[in-house]
Amino acid sequence: MSENGDRPTRQRVTLTDISSRAWEHPADRGALVALRQLKGFDYVLRKMSGMINERAFRLQFLGGAIRVDERQFPTVHRLYTEAGATLDVRKLPELYVTNSPIWNAMTIGMDKPFIVVNSALIQGMDEEELRFVLGHELGHAQSGHALYQSLLLWLMRLTGALNWMPIGALGLRAIIAALHEWSRKAELSGDRAGLLAAQDPAVALRVQMKLASGGQLGELDTTTFLAQGTEYESAGDLRDSVLKLLLLEAQSHPMAVIRAHELRRWVDEGEYTTIVSGDYPKRQDDANASISQEAKNAAKSYTDAFNRSQDPLAKLLRDLGDGLGGVRDWVSSRFPPRN
Repeated sequence: MSENGDRPTRQRVTLTDISSRAWEHPADRGALVALRQLKGFDYVLRKMSGMINERAFRLQFLGGAIRVDERQFPTVHRLYTEAGATLDVRKLPELYVTNSPIWNAMTIGMDKPFIVVNSALIQGMDEEELRFVLGHELGHAQSGHALYQSLLLWLMRLTGALNWMPIGALGLRAIIAALHEWSRKAELSGDRAGLLAAQDPAVALRVQMKLASGGQLGELDTTTFLAQGTEYESAGDLRDSVLKLLLLEAQSHPMAVIRAHELRRWVDEGEYTTIVSGDYPKRQDDANASISQEAKNAAKSYTDAFNRSQDPLAKLLRDLGDGLGGVRDWVSSRFPPRN
């Protein structure tokens, strides 16, 4: 773990009784609220855990990784408990550190989710950056993402088994593509939870810069890095728009530059400040969350993203829509409806 230097200890606000709905991206939240209120759905998915062999996953890390506690990785344990306290997590999932050169962390498991952090992240992040990473994973655990991510893993395995059946494979591919889109939005939710745990937007940005560069923070410029997100969104022609869609189809995570861009937008729009000021949904009200309202919020999120997008394909579709609207208005003016 890299050093924090002489940075002063930050005072963080404890977000008592905060609901995971506070940090969930609207598209993620809409699906989660609907599934939480669909009686029996979680039970069916948990029954599938036997197919995914969750016990083998747990035993693999218990036997081959380090379970974090007060005596093993004590600094990581302190940061983890502090992140949990900030997000008011009543029962912390087990946390493991596994030996891997890949910069990654994950939350897995259905009945009893647990968190795994690769050793490369421990070595490459300073304490505050690691706090963000741990908060990100706690956000996944609190939102129940592990349950549905496990379903995605199971379906991906099933796709391989059904490749000989074109129709069956195509149907599963459509389901997996939808789950990948959900997974990408869930990662944005996790980033928001990580920011709420760290309560320092500069830390959240550094994490994405390190993930994109392999930790070469001294070689990067913050302004230029953020500008990459804008350029990625707007540059190129229709060929690039199609390529971006194809690139994303099988991606479970948004690209690091885009994650930084999206998190900065969330901060700039004021939601982060509202939450740390004490105005956020409470978990005791989760059962009363409106499915229809969350569906509207999800639709609005996609509409807003489409309207502000500078992607060539999005601009073309907007122009076509404006043109069709103009034709409709012209027809209406020339041929008014008769009473």
